[in-house]
Amino acid sequence: MNSRIEVSDLSKEFILHLQGSLQLPVLSGVNMQVDAGECVVIHAPSGAGKSTLLRCLYANYRASSGRINIRHGDHWVDLASASPHEVHAVRRSTLGFVTQFLRVIPRVPTLDLVAEPLIAKGMDARDALEEARSWLSRLRVPPRLWHVPPATFSGGEQQRVNIARTMISDYPVLLLDEPTASLDEANRDTVIGLINAARERGAAIVGIFHDEYVRRSLATRLFSITPVQPVSLVGTP
Repeated sequence: MNSRIEVSDLSKEFILHLQGSLQLPVLSGVNMQVDAGECVVIHAPSGAGKSTLLRCLYANYRASSGRINIRHGDHWVDLASASPHEVHAVRRSTLGFVTQFLRVIPRVPTLDLVAEPLIAKGMDARDALEEARSWLSRLRVPPRLWHVPPATFSGGEQQRVNIARTMISDYPVLLLDEPTASLDEANRDTVIGLINAARERGAAIVGIFHDEYVRRSLATRLFSITPVQPVSLVGTP
């Protein structure tokens, strides 16, 4: 088998305690398999739970039920039940996530931020910084910004730093939440090329792309999810 993600009967609901313990089911009975070399695009109406599904795959949200198996080295890890230590290990070497937001430690220079994942995996700092320079150059982040913290960058510049920081690690599994949303056409096409190159190297990719051009350029297939409606109030008269 060549699969890297196997999701079985995944459900996720939220309990809104300030609204009479309203049960808000968002995902129900999701089954998904993603193989190496695929880019599966989640395709569903707004509010159907696309971002919730990605956050469950990354274990930011704990699944209410079901399994989320990620191929980690020579074994499987179920992120729906994994310990924090196991989740950290998977994120460190197997599972990367590009969101629409850059969350980093303030005052750390951009070059160091991009190199940090490689240094954390044991690469020599000089080699990691050289690799970071290469990624920032490919993503057209000007060298004058490399030694500046990215907090004051434009949205597009921050997003390119975010992409570089994640994709520099060559993760076997990538989750992408609108990675091109803040980019101009030239940078959008560069990122499309980088994502396709990762897929061709064997990465298993799951993404959300609202832009039709980006979807057509990246998707090997679409995965649909159906919106789930709130079903009950608990503890109300």
